[in-house]
Amino acid sequence: MLQEISFYPIFGKPLIMYLGILTLTGFLVTALVAIMNRRGIHAIPFAWHPRLAVFSIACAVIHGTLGVLMFF
Repeated sequence: MLQEISFYPIFGKPLIMYLGILTLTGFLVTALVAIMNRRGIHAIPFAWHPRLAVFSIACAVIHGTLGVLMFF
């Protein structure tokens, strides 16, 4: 059943691939917010940093869980 969820096709590619891309992008944006604010560029307020971190970690947990459980 979890293999069906993990490999659910979206535009011909599996869901787990898109979730991995979303996770990586989330971590990169989270780091970018911290770096930009440290250098004095406040285009995105630092208050968004913890929110983005929680979003990225949640995506990573779901992505990892689907990746591991598709073998069971």
